[in-house]
Amino acid sequence: MKTPPRNIAVLGTGAIGSSIGADLTQAGLDVTLIDQWPAHVRAMKNNGLQVQFKDGAQFQVPVKALNLCALSAEQPQFDIVFLACKSNDTRWMAEFIKPYLKDDGVIVGTQNGMNDDSIASIIGRNRVVGCVVELQAELFTPGQIQRNTSRKGTWFTVGELDGSLTPRVKEIATIMGKVGRCDVTNNIYGAKWTKLIANTMTMGPFSLFGLRNFEACALPGMMDISVQLGRESLAVGAAMNYRMEPLFGLRADEFAGSSDENLVTTMKTLMSHVGGGRTAPIHDHLKGRESEIAYISGLVAAKGRELGIPTPANEAVTAIDRRINRREIAMDAANYELLRKSLGLPGTAA
Repeated sequence: MKTPPRNIAVLGTGAIGSSIGADLTQAGLDVTLIDQWPAHVRAMKNNGLQVQFKDGAQFQVPVKALNLCALSAEQPQFDIVFLACKSNDTRWMAEFIKPYLKDDGVIVGTQNGMNDDSIASIIGRNRVVGCVVELQAELFTPGQIQRNTSRKGTWFTVGELDGSLTPRVKEIATIMGKVGRCDVTNNIYGAKWTKLIANTMTMGPFSLFGLRNFEACALPGMMDISVQLGRESLAVGAAMNYRMEPLFGLRADEFAGSSDENLVTTMKTLMSHVGGGRTAPIHDHLKGRESEIAYISGLVAAKGRELGIPTPANEAVTAIDRRINRREIAMDAANYELLRKSLGLPGTAA
């Protein structure tokens, strides 16, 4: 029997949500983009979304856009909601969309971090599908997206929380295939923790400096710090019974080395996709918003304390990020020396 057309929402249309929503709309799906930034919603309503790729390609597509406050009047009912907000906003966004999710509807968390259990506590585990995202984009001007990963370089994996292979997870993979490559996994928690490991190695420290990824990678001694961050995150994940998963399109045979080799392979593969861009928390700091590093490096540090596993590098990243959020210090390349000092390492000029 043919599946009836799905009523789809993208909730949280920052750079990632807008990229997903634009591609799904262009593919002819019934998609509503929902956001709280009035200027962005207004621009989408008036002019659609303009998406510019790194190679110069671009497209503009009319989209259906709603402000959060409009849903109570519209009373839509969605089959699938792609939740694309920052981790900080997960719980209230899940509560907000709950009345507009069909009884058999599903939320797919297209986010960084480990938010699926939090979403499930609000709408039920049977209504959540996990997702790992590799798509980098930027949004500074309402209605205009700079997409730094091509469709060919964009990658997702989706999976049921219990590891089962269901018709709906296959359907969601087909839908996400309109945006980039999408795999299905029976190890979604392991896959999401593997992405979190990669983020603690890159997003965590790089967000302190305000540099583009390739500039941060080139800092003397940065790779050693990144590997230390990854080792800590891997140890915490292993204690929680998460096993690493080849991500970003890597094959199993490319992921068969030592733990350190796999960490470096994962990091370098991620950087090959997004090396010219800036991590999402940098955008948050530039816009005066609190970053989600507390849900990335901070999660590793918190779980490490619970489990008795030392995580000094992740603790240091989290502490410096907290100071930036509190505006005690600025996001600046000079924070690299502060990070090194926090880890007991000599300054790069020493």
